[in-house]
Amino acid sequence: MPLVTVVNRPDLGRYQILCDDDVVGFSAYEMQGTHVAFMHTEIDFEFAGRGLGRKLVGDALADVDSRHATVLPYCPFVRWFIAEDSRFLHLVPEESRRTFGLLGETDRPSDN
Repeated sequence: MPLVTVVNRPDLGRYQILCDDDVVGFSAYEMQGTHVAFMHTEIDFEFAGRGLGRKLVGDALADVDSRHATVLPYCPFVRWFIAEDSRFLHLVPEESRRTFGLLGETDRPSDN
């Protein structure tokens, strides 16, 4: 079983996922003030279907959270991940959630 790790490479503007010592995917980001704007995520084709994308994005978002930064999920996979795992919704600024189609329960308009 390979050792899977996620590392932040701010010098490259990406989080990388490694199997043993080989980079097998990344999530590219740009810093926009205090926002981490995720732009694109990919996993090498030969490693697809193993849950590595979820691991990569989950660990990246946890790292952003630990640094008390916010997220702008331009990347469709990151946006999907946040929509599926509401633990990370608080990372997206409230005023940006509608833009990204991420409405939490308290953000939804009432039916009245």
